[in-house]
Amino acid sequence: MTTRDTIQLGLYLIVLILATKPLALHLEKVFEGSKNLLSPIFGPIEKLIYRLLGVNPDEDQHWTKYSIDLLVFSGVTCGFTYLLLRAQKFLPLNPQGFAGMTPDLAYNTAMSFTTNTNWQSYGGESTLSYLSQMLALTFHNFISAAVGIAVAVALIRGISKKEGKGIGNFWADMIRCNLYVLLPICIVYALFLISQGVIQNFHAYDIATTLEGVKQTIAQGPVASQVAIKMLGTNGGGFFNANAAHPYENPTALSNFFQMLSIFLIPSALVYLLGRRVRNKKHGWAVWAAMAIIFVVGVLITAHYEYQGNPKLAELGCSSPANMEGKEARFGIFNSAFFATITTDASCGAVNAMHDSFTPLGGAVPLSNIMLGEIIFGGVGSGLYGMLMYILLTVFIAGLMIGRTPEYVGKKIEGREIKYVMFAMIVMALSILGFTAWGALDPRGLAGLNNPAGHGFSEILYAYTSGTGNNGSAFAGLSANTPFWNWTLAFAMFFGRFFMMIPMLAVAGSLAKKKIHPGGEGTFRVDNSLFVGLLIGVILLVGALTFFPALSLGPIAEHFDMLQGHLFK
Repeated sequence: MTTRDTIQLGLYLIVLILATKPLALHLEKVFEGSKNLLSPIFGPIEKLIYRLLGVNPDEDQHWTKYSIDLLVFSGVTCGFTYLLLRAQKFLPLNPQGFAGMTPDLAYNTAMSFTTNTNWQSYGGESTLSYLSQMLALTFHNFISAAVGIAVAVALIRGISKKEGKGIGNFWADMIRCNLYVLLPICIVYALFLISQGVIQNFHAYDIATTLEGVKQTIAQGPVASQVAIKMLGTNGGGFFNANAAHPYENPTALSNFFQMLSIFLIPSALVYLLGRRVRNKKHGWAVWAAMAIIFVVGVLITAHYEYQGNPKLAELGCSSPANMEGKEARFGIFNSAFFATITTDASCGAVNAMHDSFTPLGGAVPLSNIMLGEIIFGGVGSGLYGMLMYILLTVFIAGLMIGRTPEYVGKKIEGREIKYVMFAMIVMALSILGFTAWGALDPRGLAGLNNPAGHGFSEILYAYTSGTGNNGSAFAGLSANTPFWNWTLAFAMFFGRFFMMIPMLAVAGSLAKKKIHPGGEGTFRVDNSLFVGLLIGVILLVGALTFFPALSLGPIAEHFDMLQGHLFK
């Protein structure tokens, strides 16, 4: 890394820290239902929505009712998106006359955006109308992000509640999140992106003639509005196939910096909110520190191997063996590695470089980030409730080590909560490894490969890891727009989203009923460096035991092939 790279990384962390507390305080007011700066504007709209839906926002729902409403809402909106994508040809705002999607691709896309995955087996500018981009995708970017945040807030309530049965109201949480958090920030954010050169229009595509006399289609459309929420909501689905590498989505160094910042913004604030609500701000910062340490290490490793490149290039006489394949020259090595680490630490999946072109170990870091559950700040909401799984597991292990009943911020952690946590972890591992084994053995899965050996296996592993982890990025050498890949990836997305959410809502409901006991001298503290170290150790140990064998068959094997000078067609 250069001095400039180090300064940029330090500046990023400073700006993120400075933005964390103010946003967290705003989130607290929003989800408590208290008046905030935006109440005069959006308060009447909020009340109107409740009347139209017939919802009582003051109802404190049991975790089962909260979960049922969440699942019903997600199912209805998924079906709506599926029908819209199938009927696209007959709907307005389709100046290019694009046909409707096939059933398998429409289902994959609908499930992808419902689960906040935003996996795209198609090129957006060559497949989707403006109406589909806005009403199917951008709309889902808002509501799927709000659902994730709502679950995290419900879990915080369950942990911090003195004693009760409810964990909040799903409809109130989801609606308030959209009105007071996502929508106002995105309006300002979209205007900033437009000032940087991100386009926003409804024009038909332009046809230009190049200097060679070749006709070139210049795609355009309502881009800035989608980019704002895809980054802030850690959705990641690009308007264009090239995603954030496209100059119409990410034109400048400043837009690139703020897009990376916006990915971590809400997840970082939710961590501070956790510490504030459990009345232990040091605990919030301890969790934040654990996330930041793993994040910085990931950036350093990825950047190191991308700067190091392929030794074969040095043998061929290249003055710089650094790996620029698949990267935008305007972003370079560090900003490509930086972006890749952030987008896979979170469940974003937006890319400004092609991960498939990274060096084996450089690409292994984004892959490993998703395998860990994207809990390093993570997706909006999903990062926090994913990290809380590891926190509960950590205090459970610590309790066993010191011979006491495990406690977390005054609440006893018993077998019920750990069973829910382990269920979620096991489902994630089974989905990733089970579907990868299927894809690596089934001829229909192997037909999508464009690369042999370890890299081909990595492409399959990355696809199902990304789907299950609700990330959406890919090793794009895989041709995944086939019925086999569309259906199996859609199932992986479903398992990764709802089989993680529902167990954590069950944990929230279980903890909400428990009394808070004052800590004693033998209580394991969760606000010091020992806790931070143990938490990091548990995260890495669980990830290593679960996924290291699969990584050995993919990026690690490919790394040793590269060192031996092996080349594959």
